[in-house]
Amino acid sequence: MTSPKPYRVLVTGAAGQVGSELVHSANNYRTTFDLHAASRADLDIATADSNTLAQYIQRHDITAVINAAAYTKVDAAEADPEMAYRVNTQAVRNLSQACAATGCALLHYSTDFVFDGQKNTPYTETDPTNPIGVYGKSKYDGEIAALAANPRCVVVRTSWVYSSKGNNFIKTMLRLSAERTHINVVYDQVGSPTYAADLAQASWQILQALLADAQHPAWGKVFHYANQGISSWFDLAYQVVQRSGNACTVTPIETKDYPTPARRPAYSVLATGALRQTFGIDIPYWRDSLMQCLLLLDQK
Repeated sequence: MTSPKPYRVLVTGAAGQVGSELVHSANNYRTTFDLHAASRADLDIATADSNTLAQYIQRHDITAVINAAAYTKVDAAEADPEMAYRVNTQAVRNLSQACAATGCALLHYSTDFVFDGQKNTPYTETDPTNPIGVYGKSKYDGEIAALAANPRCVVVRTSWVYSSKGNNFIKTMLRLSAERTHINVVYDQVGSPTYAADLAQASWQILQALLADAQHPAWGKVFHYANQGISSWFDLAYQVVQRSGNACTVTPIETKDYPTPARRPAYSVLATGALRQTFGIDIPYWRDSLMQCLLLLDQK
């Protein structure tokens, strides 16, 4: 008996943090998935209309798309909302319409910034959304657009993403703590750090389950994925600097002492019970995953 043909999966934004980890981990699922990775240089979803995207999907015989392309510059979005909406909303609508037109599944990422941070217990998928900045609003509108255009779509919200690849808070803390003797980091913004490598592994598992069952109850739904546990930005920075051995003091400060163009949710911890129960996925504790990432960075 011949083995079933692997699903051909397009990963957009393949050069970004999550996209790079999806590409790296795809080899673990090579009997199930045939990867087609596209960076912005290969396929700019922000400038392609739905017909162009549908033609691309058909030309490369794509079964499913994981959309890891996004405009994630939270502060810059306040000054350039047009670009944020072009990438995070309009491009997502076009991509989802293209997927629907070609019978293609879509896994799309969203963010904890769809919430206003007024809760003090983890946000579930059914909690009311109320984004407080352009970035969060553009991402939330993208969720709505993706789900409305294609019934074979799943949205995965995540938070505080970092990786050994690309630019992120972890690498910034390592650099600053090597250059300075003292850094200030806010302690009154609380969330859950997410290691992009863990998110990528979970994404392949989610897609595997969905494509195997056309009637899977998760189609058309939103799920939360973040590493287990809760952290402030100060906690995260402190762990990074302590582990680095750099002679740098990390001091906790309040958000009001570090003003930024965009407001951030004070509390944006994501409840992940629905995803864990639906897909049977174990999610690592954030400090364990952080140590894995720092070990990789040691080797670079």
